[in-house]
Amino acid sequence: MENPLQKYLLAHSTPQEEALAWIEAQTNTRTNYPQMLSGPLQGRLLRMLVSFSGARKVLEIGTFTGYSAACMAMGLPEGGRLDTLEINDELEELICEGWRRAGVTDKISLHIVDAKEFLRSYDGPPYDFIYIDANKREYLQYFELVLPLLRQGGLIVADDTLQGGKVYEESQKVDAQTKGLYAFNDAVSKDSRVEVVMLPLRGGVSVIRKK
Repeated sequence: MENPLQKYLLAHSTPQEEALAWIEAQTNTRTNYPQMLSGPLQGRLLRMLVSFSGARKVLEIGTFTGYSAACMAMGLPEGGRLDTLEINDELEELICEGWRRAGVTDKISLHIVDAKEFLRSYDGPPYDFIYIDANKREYLQYFELVLPLLRQGGLIVADDTLQGGKVYEESQKVDAQTKGLYAFNDAVSKDSRVEVVMLPLRGGVSVIRKK
């Protein structure tokens, strides 16, 4: 359920397009964990960051139902491309239908693959923008794998980095996902190769720039 702050933010932000609302509705009715959806606020932020940064080549780790990929693709210029990685193929039909409705199918390549295998074998041109929203236990591994694939000055956006407050509430650092995020946040904040700012949007968003 949306809290008063979330309701106010949504009411004073540009509404999502009909196709994105369709993906959100389908996610709520057809998946067991609809809270994993990035949602309108975060989707709009991703779209704007992609557009503002001038990104032409984007990578996403963790497709889920395709909402965030559609948002980022909307921020890409003509000729821009997005590679998105997903290990679970059960939602592929929903994903592709949502992208078709959003008119972004020609900008996105869906890879049903283990993310770490893809990243280790990737030998293409560098990415301009990378979004991480997958297994929280492996965020630090993803970071180390993607940083060499990102151009200088490029952005990494990592989702759920506050884990509902668990990362800063000492008594809550018990589950594997929280431990993974705590290690990621700590390492990135001390990494001289990047600069980072954490934002308290939904479950927490970290925006990281490669120096």
